[in-house]
Amino acid sequence: MKFATVLSTAGLLSTAVLAHPGGHHVPRAEMERQAALSKRCASQAGLMNEKRYTRRMKAKRSLDIEERSDAGDAIYKMNIDAPYYDVLQNDTCVLSPDVTQGPYLWNRAQIKRQDMSEDQPGVPLWLDIGVLDMATCEPLPNALVSFWHCNATGSYSSFTGLDPNQGFKDYLHEANIRNFTIGKSDLHTDDTTFLRGIWPSNDEGMLEMKTVFPGFYAGRTIHVHAQIYTDWTLHDNGTLQSGHVVSTGQLYFPENVTKTLMKLEPYKSHTEIERVTNEEDHHIGEGRVGGYDPVVNVVPADGENIENGIIGYITMGVDTTDNYKEPEGDDQFWFKK
Repeated sequence: MKFATVLSTAGLLSTAVLAHPGGHHVPRAEMERQAALSKRCASQAGLMNEKRYTRRMKAKRSLDIEERSDAGDAIYKMNIDAPYYDVLQNDTCVLSPDVTQGPYLWNRAQIKRQDMSEDQPGVPLWLDIGVLDMATCEPLPNALVSFWHCNATGSYSSFTGLDPNQGFKDYLHEANIRNFTIGKSDLHTDDTTFLRGIWPSNDEGMLEMKTVFPGFYAGRTIHVHAQIYTDWTLHDNGTLQSGHVVSTGQLYFPENVTKTLMKLEPYKSHTEIERVTNEEDHHIGEGRVGGYDPVVNVVPADGENIENGIIGYITMGVDTTDNYKEPEGDDQFWFKK
Protein backbone atom coordinates (compact mmCIF):
# COMPACT_ATOMS: atom_id res chain seq x y z
CA MET A 1 0.00 0.00 0.00
CA LYS A 2 1.58 3.22 -1.20
CA PHE A 3 0.65 6.48 0.46
CA ALA A 4 1.35 10.14 -0.13
CA THR A 5 1.30 13.09 2.17
CA VAL A 6 -0.85 16.08 1.32
CA LEU A 7 0.49 18.09 4.25
CA SER A 8 1.52 21.68 3.81
CA THR A 9 3.11 22.25 7.18
CA ALA A 10 5.31 25.28 7.61
CA GLY A 11 7.39 23.82 10.44
CA LEU A 12 7.93 20.41 8.86
CA LEU A 13 7.83 20.66 5.10
CA SER A 14 8.82 24.20 4.21
CA THR A 15 12.50 23.95 5.09
CA ALA A 16 14.67 26.38 3.16
CA VAL A 17 17.43 24.71 1.20
CA LEU A 18 19.74 27.71 1.23
CA ALA A 19 21.38 26.70 4.51
CA HIS A 20 21.93 23.16 3.31
CA PRO A 21 19.87 20.83 1.13
CA GLY A 22 18.64 18.73 4.01
CA GLY A 23 16.85 21.27 6.14
CA HIS A 24 17.66 23.48 9.11
CA HIS A 25 19.33 22.53 12.36
CA VAL A 26 17.49 21.86 15.59
CA PRO A 27 18.48 24.44 18.25
CA ARG A 28 21.12 23.02 20.55
CA ALA A 29 19.01 23.75 23.63
CA GLU A 30 16.21 21.57 22.22
CA MET A 31 18.61 18.73 21.48
CA GLU A 32 20.06 18.98 24.98
CA ARG A 33 16.56 18.85 26.46
CA GLN A 34 15.78 15.70 24.52
CA ALA A 35 19.16 14.21 25.38
CA ALA A 36 18.30 14.69 29.06
CA LEU A 37 15.10 12.72 28.48
CA SER A 38 17.12 10.03 26.78
CA LYS A 39 19.59 9.78 29.65
CA ARG A 40 16.71 9.30 32.07
CA CYS A 41 15.48 6.36 29.97
CA ALA A 42 18.90 4.86 29.17
CA SER A 43 18.42 1.64 31.14
CA GLN A 44 15.02 1.00 29.57
CA ALA A 45 16.51 1.54 26.11
CA GLY A 46 19.21 -1.01 26.89
CA LEU A 47 16.60 -3.51 28.06
CA MET A 48 14.67 -3.07 24.82
CA ASN A 49 17.80 -3.80 22.81
CA GLU A 50 18.59 -6.83 24.97
CA LYS A 51 15.06 -8.18 24.70
CA ARG A 52 15.00 -7.92 20.92
CA TYR A 53 18.45 -9.46 20.60
CA THR A 54 17.59 -12.36 22.88
CA ARG A 55 14.29 -13.03 21.11
CA ARG A 56 16.00 -13.11 17.74
CA MET A 57 18.74 -15.43 18.94
CA LYS A 58 16.16 -17.80 20.41
CA ALA A 59 14.39 -17.93 17.08
CA LYS A 60 17.63 -18.58 15.17
CA ARG A 61 19.29 -21.16 17.38
CA SER A 62 18.03 -24.70 17.66
CA LEU A 63 16.80 -25.93 21.01
CA ASP A 64 18.19 -29.08 22.58
CA ILE A 65 15.51 -30.67 24.73
CA GLU A 66 16.33 -33.00 27.56
CA GLU A 67 13.67 -34.80 29.53
CA ARG A 68 14.11 -34.74 33.29
CA SER A 69 13.58 -38.19 34.73
CA ASP A 70 12.26 -36.90 38.02
CA ALA A 71 9.53 -34.81 36.40
CA GLY A 72 7.75 -34.54 33.11
CA ASP A 73 9.13 -31.09 32.49
CA ALA A 74 11.48 -30.30 29.65
CA ILE A 75 14.74 -28.41 30.02
CA TYR A 76 15.51 -26.17 27.08
CA LYS A 77 19.21 -25.79 26.45
CA MET A 78 19.65 -22.91 24.05
CA ASN A 79 22.73 -23.11 21.86
CA ILE A 80 23.17 -19.35 21.89
CA ASP A 81 26.66 -18.23 21.10
CA ALA A 82 26.57 -14.46 21.56
CA PRO A 83 30.07 -13.05 20.98
CA TYR A 84 28.61 -9.74 19.80
CA TYR A 85 26.29 -9.21 22.73
CA ASP A 86 28.54 -6.59 24.30
CA VAL A 87 27.89 -4.16 21.45
CA LEU A 88 24.30 -3.70 22.59
CA GLN A 89 24.74 -0.44 24.43
CA ASN A 90 22.20 1.70 26.22
CA ASP A 91 22.47 4.49 23.67
CA THR A 92 19.19 5.86 22.40
CA CYS A 93 18.72 7.68 19.14
CA VAL A 94 16.74 10.75 20.18
CA LEU A 95 14.68 12.02 17.28
CA SER A 96 13.24 15.50 17.15
CA PRO A 97 10.95 17.40 14.76
CA ASP A 98 12.93 19.30 12.10
CA VAL A 99 16.09 17.18 12.24
CA THR A 100 17.36 17.05 8.67
CA GLN A 101 14.87 15.25 6.41
CA GLY A 102 17.03 15.49 3.32
CA PRO A 103 15.98 16.58 -0.17
CA TYR A 104 14.80 13.12 -1.20
CA LEU A 105 11.76 13.02 1.07
CA TRP A 106 8.88 11.89 -1.15
CA ASN A 107 5.99 10.37 0.77
CA ARG A 108 4.14 9.46 -2.41
CA ALA A 109 6.65 6.62 -2.83
CA GLN A 110 6.36 5.18 0.68
CA ILE A 111 4.75 1.73 0.90
CA LYS A 112 3.37 -0.08 3.95
CA ARG A 113 5.56 -3.19 4.02
CA GLN A 114 8.25 -4.90 6.10
CA ASP A 115 10.60 -5.66 3.21
CA MET A 116 11.51 -2.58 1.19
CA SER A 117 14.57 -4.01 -0.56
CA GLU A 118 12.71 -4.83 -3.80
CA ASP A 119 15.33 -5.97 -6.34
CA GLN A 120 18.18 -3.77 -5.12
CA PRO A 121 21.60 -5.46 -4.86
CA GLY A 122 23.63 -5.14 -1.70
CA VAL A 123 24.31 -6.67 1.69
CA PRO A 124 21.01 -7.62 3.40
CA LEU A 125 20.12 -5.39 6.34
CA TRP A 126 17.46 -6.01 8.95
CA LEU A 127 16.67 -2.92 11.04
CA ASP A 128 15.47 -4.14 14.44
CA ILE A 129 13.85 -1.05 15.93
CA GLY A 130 12.50 -0.28 19.37
CA VAL A 131 10.40 2.85 19.85
CA LEU A 132 10.51 4.31 23.37
CA ASP A 133 8.23 7.00 24.77
CA MET A 134 10.70 9.36 26.43
CA ALA A 135 7.94 10.89 28.56
CA THR A 136 7.29 7.60 30.35
CA CYS A 137 10.36 5.47 29.48
CA GLU A 138 7.88 2.86 28.26
CA PRO A 139 7.66 1.15 24.84
CA LEU A 140 5.51 3.07 22.36
CA PRO A 141 3.08 0.75 20.52
CA ASN A 142 1.40 1.48 17.20
CA ALA A 143 3.88 4.17 16.17
CA LEU A 144 4.13 4.33 12.38
CA VAL A 145 7.78 4.49 11.31
CA SER A 146 8.75 5.54 7.80
CA PHE A 147 12.19 4.68 6.36
CA TRP A 148 13.97 5.74 3.18
CA HIS A 149 17.57 5.66 1.96
CA CYS A 150 19.70 5.51 -1.18
CA ASN A 151 20.81 2.33 -2.94
CA ALA A 152 24.31 0.84 -3.14
CA THR A 153 25.49 3.43 -5.67
CA GLY A 154 23.85 6.48 -4.12
CA SER A 155 20.52 6.85 -5.93
CA TYR A 156 17.14 7.35 -4.26
CA SER A 157 14.00 5.85 -5.71
CA SER A 158 11.69 8.43 -7.28
CA PHE A 159 14.81 10.53 -7.95
CA THR A 160 16.87 8.18 -10.13
CA GLY A 161 17.16 10.90 -12.78
CA LEU A 162 19.32 12.97 -10.41
CA ASP A 163 23.07 12.35 -10.31
CA PRO A 164 24.09 11.08 -6.83
CA ASN A 165 27.64 12.26 -7.50
CA GLN A 166 26.55 15.89 -7.72
CA GLY A 167 25.75 18.02 -4.70
CA PHE A 168 22.05 18.80 -4.41
CA LYS A 169 22.66 22.53 -4.05
CA ASP A 170 24.72 22.44 -7.24
CA TYR A 171 21.84 20.72 -8.99
CA LEU A 172 19.38 23.37 -7.80
CA HIS A 173 21.72 26.11 -8.98
CA GLU A 174 22.14 24.55 -12.42
CA ALA A 175 18.38 24.05 -12.73
CA ASN A 176 17.80 27.65 -11.57
CA ILE A 177 15.50 26.45 -8.79
CA ARG A 178 15.32 29.08 -6.05
CA ASN A 179 12.28 28.08 -4.00
CA PHE A 180 12.76 24.42 -3.19
CA THR A 181 10.68 23.05 -0.29
CA ILE A 182 11.42 19.60 1.10
CA GLY A 183 8.54 17.19 0.67
CA LYS A 184 6.48 19.76 -1.23
CA SER A 185 8.47 20.83 -4.29
CA ASP A 186 8.05 18.18 -6.95
CA LEU A 187 11.48 17.24 -8.31
CA HIS A 188 10.88 13.50 -8.53
CA THR A 189 11.89 11.95 -11.83
CA ASP A 190 10.13 8.58 -11.82
CA ASP A 191 7.76 6.29 -9.95
CA THR A 192 10.27 3.82 -8.49
CA THR A 193 9.79 2.89 -4.83
CA PHE A 194 12.84 0.82 -3.85
CA LEU A 195 14.27 1.25 -0.36
CA ARG A 196 11.22 3.07 0.98
CA GLY A 197 8.79 1.58 3.47
CA ILE A 198 6.63 2.15 6.52
CA TRP A 199 5.53 -0.16 9.33
CA PRO A 200 3.97 0.26 12.80
CA SER A 201 5.51 -0.83 16.08
CA ASN A 202 3.82 -3.76 17.82
CA ASP A 203 2.37 -3.87 21.34
CA GLU A 204 5.92 -4.01 22.74
CA GLY A 205 7.06 -0.97 20.78
CA MET A 206 9.11 -3.06 18.35
CA LEU A 207 9.26 -3.42 14.59
CA GLU A 208 11.54 -4.81 11.91
CA MET A 209 12.27 -3.52 8.43
CA LYS A 210 14.25 -5.51 5.88
CA THR A 211 16.33 -3.59 3.35
CA VAL A 212 19.89 -3.56 1.99
CA PHE A 213 22.87 -1.68 3.39
CA PRO A 214 22.89 1.84 1.90
CA GLY A 215 25.56 3.31 -0.30
CA PHE A 216 26.58 6.96 -0.35
CA TYR A 217 26.09 10.10 -2.39
CA ALA A 218 27.78 13.48 -2.64
CA GLY A 219 28.32 15.32 0.62
CA ARG A 220 26.87 12.81 3.09
CA THR A 221 27.95 9.87 5.18
CA ILE A 222 25.96 6.63 4.90
CA HIS A 223 22.57 6.92 6.63
CA VAL A 224 18.93 5.88 6.75
CA HIS A 225 16.14 8.42 7.21
CA ALA A 226 13.39 7.69 9.74
CA GLN A 227 10.18 9.56 10.47
CA ILE A 228 7.64 8.60 13.14
CA TYR A 229 3.89 9.28 13.25
CA THR A 230 1.41 8.67 16.08
CA ASP A 231 -2.38 8.68 16.31
CA TRP A 232 -2.68 7.38 12.78
CA THR A 233 -5.66 5.53 11.32
CA LEU A 234 -5.87 3.46 8.16
CA HIS A 235 -9.33 3.86 6.62
CA ASP A 236 -11.15 1.46 4.30
CA ASN A 237 -11.29 4.07 1.54
CA GLY A 238 -7.52 4.14 1.21
CA THR A 239 -6.66 7.17 3.33
CA LEU A 240 -4.23 7.14 6.20
CA GLN A 241 -4.75 9.91 8.74
CA SER A 242 -2.21 11.05 11.27
CA GLY A 243 -2.60 13.73 13.91
CA HIS A 244 1.05 13.98 14.87
CA VAL A 245 4.45 13.90 13.24
CA VAL A 246 6.47 12.99 16.30
CA SER A 247 10.03 12.75 15.05
CA THR A 248 12.30 13.02 12.06
CA GLY A 249 15.86 11.78 12.19
CA GLN A 250 18.63 9.72 10.67
CA LEU A 251 20.31 6.44 11.58
CA TYR A 252 24.02 5.87 10.99
CA PHE A 253 26.43 2.91 10.99
CA PRO A 254 29.83 2.22 12.60
CA GLU A 255 32.75 3.20 10.39
CA ASN A 256 34.46 -0.19 10.73
CA VAL A 257 31.32 -1.90 9.39
CA THR A 258 31.03 0.55 6.52
CA LYS A 259 34.68 0.16 5.52
CA THR A 260 34.28 -3.61 5.31
CA LEU A 261 31.08 -3.54 3.28
CA MET A 262 32.29 -0.84 0.89
CA LYS A 263 34.91 -3.30 -0.38
CA LEU A 264 32.14 -5.51 -1.78
CA GLU A 265 30.17 -5.23 -4.99
CA PRO A 266 28.17 -3.26 -5.92
CA TYR A 267 29.44 -0.70 -3.42
CA LYS A 268 33.04 -0.74 -4.56
CA SER A 269 31.99 0.06 -8.12
CA HIS A 270 30.96 3.54 -6.93
CA THR A 271 34.26 5.27 -7.60
CA GLU A 272 33.18 8.61 -9.07
CA ILE A 273 33.34 10.42 -5.71
CA GLU A 274 34.98 9.92 -2.33
CA ARG A 275 32.82 8.63 0.51
CA VAL A 276 32.17 11.05 3.37
CA THR A 277 32.92 9.42 6.74
CA ASN A 278 30.93 9.83 9.94
CA GLU A 279 33.59 12.14 11.33
CA GLU A 280 33.48 14.33 8.23
CA ASP A 281 29.69 14.53 8.00
CA HIS A 282 28.23 17.77 9.36
CA HIS A 283 24.73 16.41 10.09
CA ILE A 284 25.53 13.43 12.32
CA GLY A 285 26.37 15.82 15.15
CA GLU A 286 22.70 16.83 15.30
CA GLY A 287 22.02 13.52 17.03
CA ARG A 288 25.12 13.44 19.21
CA VAL A 289 24.20 16.05 21.80
CA GLY A 290 24.34 14.99 25.44
CA GLY A 291 26.46 11.89 24.83
CA TYR A 292 23.86 9.89 22.90
CA ASP A 293 24.54 8.46 19.53
CA PRO A 294 22.31 7.71 16.50
CA VAL A 295 24.73 5.01 15.32
CA VAL A 296 23.09 1.60 14.91
CA ASN A 297 24.53 -1.35 16.83
CA VAL A 298 25.40 -4.01 14.26
CA VAL A 299 25.76 -7.79 14.53
CA PRO A 300 26.26 -10.37 11.75
CA ALA A 301 22.96 -11.96 10.75
CA ASP A 302 24.62 -15.39 10.68
CA GLY A 303 26.59 -14.73 13.87
CA GLU A 304 29.87 -14.81 11.99
CA ASN A 305 30.35 -12.59 8.95
CA ILE A 306 28.81 -9.18 8.33
CA GLU A 307 29.44 -9.59 4.61
CA ASN A 308 26.61 -12.14 4.54
CA GLY A 309 24.10 -9.75 6.07
CA ILE A 310 23.71 -7.65 9.18
CA ILE A 311 21.14 -6.87 11.86
CA GLY A 312 21.06 -3.32 13.13
CA TYR A 313 19.65 -2.69 16.62
CA ILE A 314 18.64 0.72 17.87
CA THR A 315 16.04 2.11 20.24
CA MET A 316 14.60 5.38 18.98
CA GLY A 317 13.46 7.72 21.70
CA VAL A 318 10.35 9.79 20.97
CA ASP A 319 9.32 12.84 22.98
CA THR A 320 5.54 12.44 22.94
CA THR A 321 5.09 15.51 25.14
CA ASP A 322 6.31 17.72 22.32
CA ASN A 323 4.30 16.38 19.37
CA TYR A 324 3.94 18.61 16.37
CA LYS A 325 0.21 18.91 15.73
CA GLU A 326 -0.70 19.31 12.09
CA PRO A 327 -2.98 22.25 11.19
CA GLU A 328 -6.67 21.43 10.98
CA GLY A 329 -7.53 19.83 7.66
CA ASP A 330 -3.91 19.12 6.70
CA ASP A 331 -3.41 15.87 8.56
CA GLN A 332 -4.33 13.32 5.90
CA PHE A 333 -2.36 10.94 3.76
CA TRP A 334 -3.53 8.78 0.91
CA PHE A 335 -1.99 5.65 -0.46
CA LYS A 336 -2.20 3.86 -3.79
CA LYS A 337 -3.17 0.22 -3.74
